[in-house]
Amino acid sequence: MHTTPWLLALLFTSTLLAVSPVFADSLVPPPGYYAPVGKASGKPQHCSAPPPPYTAKLEFRSKYEGSDQARATLNTTAEKAFRDSTAPITELERGVTDQVTRYLRDGQREQLECALQWLGNWAQADALLSTEFNHTGKSIRKWALGSLSSAYLSLKFSDSHPLAPYQRQTQVIESWFAKLAEQTVKDWSDLPLKKINNHSYWAAWSVMATAVAIDRRDLFDWSIEQFRIAANQVDDQGYLPNELKRRQRALAYHNYALPPLAMVAAFAQANGVDLREENHAALRRLAERVMQGVDNQDAFRERTSEKQDMEDLHKDVKFAWLEPYCSLYACSPQLQEERHEKGPFKTFRLGGDVTRVFTPQH
Repeated sequence: MHTTPWLLALLFTSTLLAVSPVFADSLVPPPGYYAPVGKASGKPQHCSAPPPPYTAKLEFRSKYEGSDQARATLNTTAEKAFRDSTAPITELERGVTDQVTRYLRDGQREQLECALQWLGNWAQADALLSTEFNHTGKSIRKWALGSLSSAYLSLKFSDSHPLAPYQRQTQVIESWFAKLAEQTVKDWSDLPLKKINNHSYWAAWSVMATAVAIDRRDLFDWSIEQFRIAANQVDDQGYLPNELKRRQRALAYHNYALPPLAMVAAFAQANGVDLREENHAALRRLAERVMQGVDNQDAFRERTSEKQDMEDLHKDVKFAWLEPYCSLYACSPQLQEERHEKGPFKTFRLGGDVTRVFTPQH
Protein backbone atom coordinates (compact mmCIF):
# COMPACT_ATOMS: atom_id res chain seq x y z
CA MET A 1 0.00 0.00 0.00
CA HIS A 2 1.32 3.40 -0.96
CA THR A 3 1.55 5.76 2.07
CA THR A 4 1.12 9.43 1.30
CA PRO A 5 3.28 12.07 3.07
CA TRP A 6 0.31 13.52 4.92
CA LEU A 7 -0.59 10.06 6.27
CA LEU A 8 2.99 9.53 7.44
CA ALA A 9 2.84 12.87 9.20
CA LEU A 10 -0.45 11.91 10.85
CA LEU A 11 0.97 8.57 12.01
CA PHE A 12 4.10 10.31 13.37
CA THR A 13 2.01 12.85 15.29
CA SER A 14 -0.21 10.11 16.73
CA THR A 15 2.87 8.22 17.91
CA LEU A 16 4.24 11.34 19.61
CA LEU A 17 0.95 11.92 21.40
CA ALA A 18 0.91 8.31 22.57
CA VAL A 19 4.37 8.42 24.15
CA SER A 20 4.64 12.07 25.24
CA PRO A 21 3.29 13.41 28.53
CA VAL A 22 0.30 15.67 28.06
CA PHE A 23 0.33 19.09 29.71
CA ALA A 24 -3.16 20.05 28.63
CA ASP A 25 -4.42 21.22 32.01
CA SER A 26 -4.73 24.98 32.23
CA LEU A 27 -3.29 26.76 35.25
CA VAL A 28 -5.85 27.72 37.89
CA PRO A 29 -5.94 29.86 41.05
CA PRO A 30 -7.13 28.69 44.48
CA PRO A 31 -10.92 28.07 44.64
CA GLY A 32 -11.82 31.44 46.16
CA TYR A 33 -11.02 33.22 42.90
CA TYR A 34 -14.07 31.59 41.28
CA ALA A 35 -16.50 33.51 43.49
CA PRO A 36 -19.39 35.07 41.56
CA VAL A 37 -19.79 38.80 41.30
CA GLY A 38 -22.19 40.37 43.80
CA LYS A 39 -25.62 41.49 42.71
CA ALA A 40 -25.75 45.07 41.44
CA SER A 41 -26.34 47.47 44.30
CA GLY A 42 -25.65 51.06 45.27
CA LYS A 43 -25.25 54.15 43.13
CA PRO A 44 -23.02 53.99 40.04
CA GLN A 45 -19.51 55.21 40.80
CA HIS A 46 -17.79 57.80 38.64
CA CYS A 47 -14.68 56.59 36.80
CA SER A 48 -11.90 59.15 37.08
CA ALA A 49 -9.21 59.49 34.44
CA PRO A 50 -6.38 56.98 34.78
CA PRO A 51 -2.99 58.23 35.97
CA PRO A 52 -0.61 58.97 33.08
CA PRO A 53 1.19 55.78 31.95
CA TYR A 54 4.73 55.61 33.29
CA THR A 55 7.02 55.05 30.30
CA ALA A 56 10.20 56.76 31.51
CA LYS A 57 13.33 55.12 32.89
CA LEU A 58 12.68 53.07 36.00
CA GLU A 59 15.33 54.84 38.02
CA PHE A 60 14.20 55.94 41.47
CA ARG A 61 15.83 56.95 44.73
CA SER A 62 15.74 54.42 47.53
CA LYS A 63 14.14 55.30 50.85
CA TYR A 64 17.26 53.78 52.45
CA GLU A 65 19.60 55.99 50.42
CA GLY A 66 22.83 56.68 52.30
CA SER A 67 22.26 53.76 54.67
CA ASP A 68 24.98 51.19 55.37
CA GLN A 69 24.90 47.59 54.15
CA ALA A 70 21.98 46.78 56.45
CA ARG A 71 19.75 49.08 54.36
CA ALA A 72 17.69 49.74 57.46
CA THR A 73 17.97 53.48 58.15
CA LEU A 74 15.20 55.52 56.57
CA ASN A 75 16.18 58.60 54.55
CA THR A 76 13.08 60.80 54.76
CA THR A 77 14.16 63.14 51.95
CA ALA A 78 14.86 60.26 49.58
CA GLU A 79 11.61 58.56 50.61
CA LYS A 80 9.60 61.66 49.69
CA ALA A 81 11.34 61.85 46.32
CA PHE A 82 10.60 58.16 45.79
CA ARG A 83 6.92 58.57 46.71
CA ASP A 84 6.53 61.57 44.43
CA SER A 85 8.18 59.98 41.40
CA THR A 86 6.30 56.70 41.73
CA ALA A 87 2.91 58.28 42.56
CA PRO A 88 1.26 57.43 39.18
CA ILE A 89 2.28 53.77 39.55
CA THR A 90 0.94 53.54 43.08
CA GLU A 91 -2.27 55.28 41.99
CA LEU A 92 -2.74 52.68 39.26
CA GLU A 93 -2.15 49.76 41.64
CA ARG A 94 -4.46 51.06 44.34
CA GLY A 95 -7.05 52.32 41.89
CA VAL A 96 -7.41 49.13 39.88
CA THR A 97 -7.46 46.98 43.01
CA ASP A 98 -10.14 49.18 44.56
CA GLN A 99 -12.24 49.16 41.37
CA VAL A 100 -12.07 45.37 41.09
CA THR A 101 -12.89 44.91 44.78
CA ARG A 102 -15.89 47.22 44.52
CA TYR A 103 -17.12 45.51 41.37
CA LEU A 104 -16.87 42.03 42.88
CA ARG A 105 -18.79 43.22 45.94
CA ASP A 106 -21.40 45.51 44.38
CA GLY A 107 -21.67 44.23 40.82
CA GLN A 108 -21.52 47.70 39.28
CA ARG A 109 -20.34 47.26 35.71
CA GLU A 110 -19.00 50.82 35.71
CA GLN A 111 -16.30 49.71 38.15
CA LEU A 112 -15.31 46.78 35.94
CA GLU A 113 -15.11 48.98 32.85
CA CYS A 114 -13.14 51.57 34.79
CA ALA A 115 -10.55 48.97 35.84
CA LEU A 116 -10.24 47.71 32.27
CA GLN A 117 -9.92 51.27 30.98
CA TRP A 118 -7.08 52.04 33.41
CA LEU A 119 -5.26 48.79 32.67
CA GLY A 120 -5.79 49.13 28.93
CA ASN A 121 -4.47 52.68 28.95
CA TRP A 122 -1.17 51.59 30.50
CA ALA A 123 -1.01 48.42 28.42
CA GLN A 124 -1.34 50.30 25.13
CA ALA A 125 1.49 52.61 26.22
CA ASP A 126 3.77 49.66 27.11
CA ALA A 127 4.20 51.27 30.52
CA LEU A 128 6.76 50.04 33.07
CA LEU A 129 8.75 48.21 30.40
CA SER A 130 11.84 50.40 30.26
CA THR A 131 15.08 48.42 30.16
CA GLU A 132 16.85 51.35 31.82
CA PHE A 133 16.38 50.80 35.54
CA ASN A 134 18.10 50.61 38.89
CA HIS A 135 17.38 48.19 41.74
CA THR A 136 14.51 50.29 43.08
CA GLY A 137 13.07 50.55 39.57
CA LYS A 138 12.97 46.83 38.89
CA SER A 139 11.51 46.37 42.36
CA ILE A 140 8.68 48.76 41.50
CA ARG A 141 8.01 46.87 38.26
CA LYS A 142 7.54 43.53 39.97
CA TRP A 143 5.43 44.98 42.78
CA ALA A 144 3.12 46.66 40.28
CA LEU A 145 2.79 43.51 38.19
CA GLY A 146 1.85 41.47 41.25
CA SER A 147 -0.78 43.99 42.36
CA LEU A 148 -2.40 44.24 38.94
CA SER A 149 -2.26 40.58 37.90
CA SER A 150 -3.61 39.34 41.22
CA ALA A 151 -6.53 41.79 41.08
CA TYR A 152 -7.23 40.73 37.50
CA LEU A 153 -7.35 37.05 38.52
CA SER A 154 -10.64 37.55 40.35
CA LEU A 155 -12.17 38.88 37.13
CA LYS A 156 -10.63 36.24 34.90
CA PHE A 157 -11.81 33.26 36.94
CA SER A 158 -15.08 34.43 38.48
CA ASP A 159 -17.94 32.03 37.75
CA SER A 160 -19.85 35.12 36.56
CA HIS A 161 -17.47 35.43 33.56
CA PRO A 162 -17.41 39.24 33.70
CA LEU A 163 -14.68 39.57 31.07
CA ALA A 164 -16.55 37.68 28.34
CA PRO A 165 -17.81 40.84 26.56
CA TYR A 166 -14.37 42.49 26.68
CA GLN A 167 -12.12 40.11 24.78
CA ARG A 168 -10.36 42.79 22.75
CA GLN A 169 -9.44 44.78 25.88
CA THR A 170 -8.35 41.71 27.80
CA GLN A 171 -6.07 40.56 24.98
CA VAL A 172 -4.22 43.88 25.12
CA ILE A 173 -3.98 43.77 28.91
CA GLU A 174 -2.83 40.15 29.05
CA SER A 175 -0.22 40.78 26.35
CA TRP A 176 1.16 43.60 28.52
CA PHE A 177 1.16 41.38 31.59
CA ALA A 178 3.14 38.78 29.63
CA LYS A 179 5.79 41.32 28.63
CA LEU A 180 6.05 42.60 32.20
CA ALA A 181 6.39 39.06 33.56
CA GLU A 182 9.04 38.14 31.00
CA GLN A 183 11.03 41.23 31.93
CA THR A 184 10.57 40.47 35.64
CA VAL A 185 12.03 37.02 35.07
CA LYS A 186 15.06 38.63 33.39
CA ASP A 187 15.36 41.17 36.20
CA TRP A 188 15.45 38.59 38.99
CA SER A 189 17.08 35.49 37.49
CA ASP A 190 20.57 34.13 38.12
CA LEU A 191 21.31 36.24 41.19
CA PRO A 192 24.03 35.07 43.59
CA LEU A 193 22.56 33.51 46.71
CA LYS A 194 23.76 36.37 48.90
CA LYS A 195 21.55 38.76 46.90
CA ILE A 196 18.39 36.64 46.91
CA ASN A 197 16.01 38.02 49.50
CA ASN A 198 12.40 39.19 49.88
CA HIS A 199 12.59 41.06 46.55
CA SER A 200 13.06 37.77 44.70
CA TYR A 201 10.13 36.27 46.61
CA TRP A 202 7.88 39.16 45.59
CA ALA A 203 9.07 38.72 42.01
CA ALA A 204 8.08 35.05 42.24
CA TRP A 205 4.60 36.05 43.42
CA SER A 206 4.10 38.60 40.64
CA VAL A 207 5.17 36.06 38.03
CA MET A 208 2.98 33.35 39.58
CA ALA A 209 -0.11 35.57 39.54
CA THR A 210 0.60 36.44 35.92
CA ALA A 211 1.34 32.84 34.95
CA VAL A 212 -2.12 31.78 36.11
CA ALA A 213 -3.82 34.86 34.65
CA ILE A 214 -2.42 34.18 31.16
CA ASP A 215 -1.88 30.41 31.48
CA ARG A 216 1.89 30.34 31.00
CA ARG A 217 3.48 27.16 32.33
CA ASP A 218 7.03 28.50 31.83
CA LEU A 219 6.33 31.43 34.11
CA PHE A 220 4.68 29.11 36.64
CA ASP A 221 7.76 26.89 36.67
CA TRP A 222 10.07 29.87 37.20
CA SER A 223 8.03 30.98 40.19
CA ILE A 224 8.17 27.48 41.69
CA GLU A 225 11.94 27.46 41.22
CA GLN A 226 12.25 30.77 43.09
CA PHE A 227 10.14 29.42 45.95
CA ARG A 228 12.41 26.41 46.27
CA ILE A 229 15.48 28.64 46.39
CA ALA A 230 13.78 30.66 49.13
CA ALA A 231 12.77 27.56 51.09
CA ASN A 232 16.35 26.35 51.05
CA GLN A 233 17.51 29.67 52.48
CA VAL A 234 15.47 29.08 55.64
CA ASP A 235 17.79 27.63 58.29
CA ASP A 236 16.96 25.05 60.95
CA GLN A 237 15.77 27.74 63.35
CA GLY A 238 13.47 29.40 60.81
CA TYR A 239 15.69 32.36 60.00
CA LEU A 240 16.47 33.85 56.59
CA PRO A 241 20.16 34.83 56.64
CA ASN A 242 19.77 37.63 54.11
CA GLU A 243 16.93 39.17 56.12
CA LEU A 244 18.94 38.98 59.34
CA LYS A 245 21.32 41.41 57.64
CA ARG A 246 18.62 44.07 57.98
CA ARG A 247 19.52 44.29 61.68
CA GLN A 248 16.84 46.35 63.51
CA ARG A 249 14.37 45.56 60.70
CA ALA A 250 15.21 41.84 60.53
CA LEU A 251 11.97 40.65 62.13
CA ALA A 252 9.89 43.00 59.99
CA TYR A 253 11.57 41.73 56.84
CA HIS A 254 11.15 38.10 57.85
CA ASN A 255 7.45 38.87 58.13
CA TYR A 256 7.54 40.75 54.82
CA ALA A 257 8.93 37.64 53.13
CA LEU A 258 5.91 35.57 54.11
CA PRO A 259 3.07 37.03 51.95
CA PRO A 260 4.65 36.24 48.57
CA LEU A 261 5.92 32.84 49.67
CA ALA A 262 2.57 31.81 51.14
CA MET A 263 0.74 32.98 48.01
CA VAL A 264 3.09 31.13 45.67
CA ALA A 265 2.66 27.96 47.73
CA ALA A 266 -1.14 28.31 47.69
CA PHE A 267 -1.18 28.76 43.91
CA ALA A 268 1.21 25.86 43.44
CA GLN A 269 -1.07 23.68 45.58
CA ALA A 270 -4.04 24.60 43.40
CA ASN A 271 -2.10 23.22 40.43
CA GLY A 272 -0.98 19.96 41.99
CA VAL A 273 2.47 21.08 43.19
CA ASP A 274 2.83 20.63 46.95
CA LEU A 275 5.50 22.95 48.36
CA ARG A 276 4.54 22.65 52.01
CA GLU A 277 7.33 20.23 52.91
CA GLU A 278 10.12 21.85 50.89
CA ASN A 279 13.30 21.85 53.00
CA HIS A 280 11.50 20.11 55.88
CA ALA A 281 8.53 22.48 55.92
CA ALA A 282 10.62 25.65 55.64
CA LEU A 283 7.58 27.87 55.14
CA ARG A 284 6.03 26.68 58.40
CA ARG A 285 9.35 27.05 60.21
CA LEU A 286 9.67 30.64 58.96
CA ALA A 287 6.09 31.50 59.96
CA GLU A 288 6.54 30.05 63.44
CA ARG A 289 9.79 31.96 63.91
CA VAL A 290 8.07 35.20 62.91
CA MET A 291 5.10 34.74 65.22
CA GLN A 292 7.40 33.83 68.11
CA GLY A 293 9.39 36.94 67.32
CA VAL A 294 6.27 39.11 67.36
CA ASP A 295 5.50 37.85 70.88
CA ASN A 296 9.09 38.11 72.09
CA GLN A 297 11.87 39.83 70.16
CA ASP A 298 14.75 38.49 72.29
CA ALA A 299 15.86 35.84 69.78
CA PHE A 300 16.00 38.35 66.92
CA ARG A 301 17.75 40.87 69.15
CA GLU A 302 20.40 38.27 70.01
CA ARG A 303 20.88 37.30 66.36
CA THR A 304 21.21 40.88 65.12
CA SER A 305 22.59 42.68 68.19
CA GLU A 306 19.85 45.25 67.61
CA LYS A 307 16.54 46.12 69.22
CA GLN A 308 13.86 45.32 66.66
CA ASP A 309 11.85 48.06 64.94
CA MET A 310 8.24 46.97 65.48
CA GLU A 311 6.46 49.81 63.66
CA ASP A 312 5.39 47.71 60.63
CA LEU A 313 4.44 44.77 62.83
CA HIS A 314 1.83 46.87 64.61
CA LYS A 315 -0.11 47.06 61.32
CA ASP A 316 -2.60 44.21 61.01
CA VAL A 317 -2.44 44.18 57.21
CA LYS A 318 1.19 43.06 57.37
CA PHE A 319 -0.12 39.66 58.45
CA ALA A 320 -2.29 39.07 55.38
CA TRP A 321 -0.10 36.03 54.70
CA LEU A 322 -2.08 34.22 57.42
CA GLU A 323 -4.93 33.69 54.95
CA PRO A 324 -3.06 31.62 52.34
CA TYR A 325 -0.86 30.10 55.04
CA CYS A 326 -3.81 28.71 57.02
CA SER A 327 -5.21 27.25 53.80
CA LEU A 328 -1.98 25.26 53.47
CA TYR A 329 -1.32 24.18 57.05
CA ALA A 330 -3.53 23.22 59.97
CA CYS A 331 -3.09 26.44 61.93
CA SER A 332 -3.27 26.23 65.70
CA PRO A 333 -6.34 27.66 67.47
CA GLN A 334 -4.12 30.50 68.70
CA LEU A 335 -2.99 31.36 65.19
CA GLN A 336 -6.54 31.10 63.89
CA GLU A 337 -7.63 33.54 66.59
CA GLU A 338 -4.80 35.87 65.58
CA ARG A 339 -5.97 35.68 61.97
CA HIS A 340 -9.56 36.57 62.86
CA GLU A 341 -8.51 39.39 65.18
CA LYS A 342 -6.22 41.00 62.61
CA GLY A 343 -8.48 40.38 59.61
CA PRO A 344 -10.26 40.74 57.35
CA PHE A 345 -7.20 41.44 55.23
CA LYS A 346 -7.22 43.79 52.26
CA THR A 347 -3.98 44.71 50.53
CA PHE A 348 -3.41 45.82 46.96
CA ARG A 349 -0.07 44.00 46.92
CA LEU A 350 -1.99 40.70 46.95
CA GLY A 351 -4.82 41.83 44.68
CA GLY A 352 -7.31 43.25 47.15
CA ASP A 353 -9.57 41.34 49.54
CA VAL A 354 -7.41 38.36 50.54
CA THR A 355 -9.88 37.17 53.17
CA ARG A 356 -12.67 37.03 50.58
CA VAL A 357 -10.53 34.65 48.54
CA PHE A 358 -9.31 32.32 51.27
CA THR A 359 -12.01 32.60 53.96
CA PRO A 360 -15.19 33.71 52.18
CA GLN A 361 -17.43 32.70 55.08
CA HIS A 362 -15.57 35.12 57.37
